[in-house]
Amino acid sequence: MKAAVIEAPGKVTVTTVPDPTPGPREVVVDVAACGLCGTDLHILQGEFAPTLPIVPGHEFAGEVVGLGSEVTELAIGDRVAVDPSLYCNECRYCRVGRNNLCDRWQAIGVTVAGGAAEYAVAPVANCVRLPDHVDVQDAALIEPLSCAVRGYDVLSSRIGSHVLIYGSGTMGLMMLELAKRTGAASVDVVDINPERLATAEELGCSQAALSADELGRPTGWDVVVDATGNAAAIQDGLDRVAKAGTFLQFGVSDYATTATISPYRIYNHEITITGSMAVLHSYERAAEVFATGVLDPQVFISHRLPLTEYPQALDQFAAGQGRKIVVLP
Repeated sequence: MKAAVIEAPGKVTVTTVPDPTPGPREVVVDVAACGLCGTDLHILQGEFAPTLPIVPGHEFAGEVVGLGSEVTELAIGDRVAVDPSLYCNECRYCRVGRNNLCDRWQAIGVTVAGGAAEYAVAPVANCVRLPDHVDVQDAALIEPLSCAVRGYDVLSSRIGSHVLIYGSGTMGLMMLELAKRTGAASVDVVDINPERLATAEELGCSQAALSADELGRPTGWDVVVDATGNAAAIQDGLDRVAKAGTFLQFGVSDYATTATISPYRIYNHEITITGSMAVLHSYERAAEVFATGVLDPQVFISHRLPLTEYPQALDQFAAGQGRKIVVLP
């Protein structure tokens, strides 16, 4: 089968690899679409994945075409979206329900072969059957949405909060859509990319600006979300949190990224700084709200490219062009 392979830091090719074989409790998925994510760029840089080469792609959906010997929950022809998270279920964090912090955490498309290929293997427990009205290609959006749902689980937002989001790429826009539906009084968006800001305005943000200085809230925001991973955005956002407010580090930074905090201000203003790591008991909920139309795939997916153009798609994504880019095997 054809697959994209990150062979070494900075080197990705599309080549032929062996067809996958399912284990007893696994299925083979004929991949309909696979989304690109910032995590893929980190893997390309030599971060996250413990070993290379790797077939990337942790945001994917498709049709079941092969069943392991012990699979009874799904049938050939079922259309599924795949939660890429793989946990040991034995370490302390798994035992206390914090599986996303698993000491042996792995993920399809990060540590084992993923969905940037014609076919992918997944545990049956990680597959969510799609309702008939959901386009299987659009369902590649469910995984990033499940990360955003996890982010809002962490925030436990209060009704009437004023929210500021840094970044209007896919994840920032998803956080915008969820903020609108969790009782925010206002949702402002900051980005240095005017085209992406225009999409945030199209989706109904309260204000969109190139800088938070343009937004006119000198007392700060109750909730500040960084969806960029960019050091300058993070530093600016930390300084915009209102008294008793919360800063959520949602974007994925390079390992070397740092920011400066004021311990006295955190103490004196009772500011909470927290993070949200990937998916935790949120994938099925994301699939359900996705089926209700919480996202418009025609807005969120800006490019649908053939798998053969995976290296070019990564370059385009790294350049900040478009919104969600998916490849179609």
